Amino acid sequence: MSAPAEIPHRQNYPMQLLAVSGRSLAQLVRAPSHSRRAEAARKMARHWLYLAAAGATLIIVLMLLLDKTEIELMPARGTPGLWPIRILTDFGKDAYVLWALAAALVVVALVAASKHGTSRALWLGLGTRLQFLFLSVGVSVLIGEVLKFTIGRGRPFVGGTANPYNFIPFQGTEAHFSLPSGHALTAFSLAFAVGALWPRLRVFMFTYAIVIALTRLVLLAHHPSDVVGGALVGIVGAMAVRYWFAARRLGFAIRGDGTILALPGPAFGRFKRVAHGSSAP
Repeated sequence: MSAPAEIPHRQNYPMQLLAVSGRSLAQLVRAPSHSRRAEAARKMARHWLYLAAAGATLIIVLMLLLDKTEIELMPARGTPGLWPIRILTDFGKDAYVLWALAAALVVVALVAASKHGTSRALWLGLGTRLQFLFLSVGVSVLIGEVLKFTIGRGRPFVGGTANPYNFIPFQGTEAHFSLPSGHALTAFSLAFAVGALWPRLRVFMFTYAIVIALTRLVLLAHHPSDVVGGALVGIVGAMAVRYWFAARRLGFAIRGDGTILALPGPAFGRFKRVAHGSSAP
């Protein structure tokens, strides 16, 4: 939701809302225009290669050496004392995260349509960043669902034994949707996306992601290699979305060496300063 060309103020509110929403969506599919996007693509490809190699190696090592031992050490599924962990793990549930971000996008669109000038530009700048967060998680989740269906790995103790090699590809059931972990995928894609926009929040967000991943192990929902796979897919998916936005000059800039940096975004203080002078169109 970057600031589109000024919409005539004479339009009524529903028309303002429709125009703002339409132009904010159109910016996502416009042709890329950044002159350094090729450099950024090459740098991202190298990072993907490094991540894929390290991630695949770690997943295989965990599957061979740790998965079975770890799930045998965890408390039995359904243990009453684990209720705080069950509450905590829901903070990484993809549906909850996506609905929260979607609701925030709707609120921003409703408010932006009632503003004009600098005030509208600030709200639309916030909307662009929310679009980035939503798509970072959403695209990663879609990739994860395809992988879950294709790989068909059984969750811990599905089949009655601690068998980390229980694979039935294309099974399509929840019991065989273990790799990659959806919660870990959601948490790490969100952590990467938030950290890309606001670097000072990286430590906090990746701590959150690690905690969510650990809850999946304690609850016997996943093997250790599953959460590593989820983290890998989440980060790779968010990186791809960041490149998409940067190539269209949405919220990000690209340096000469291909490094993608977040552009300065709207701050609370700026919203507060313009609030007194803004009025409905």
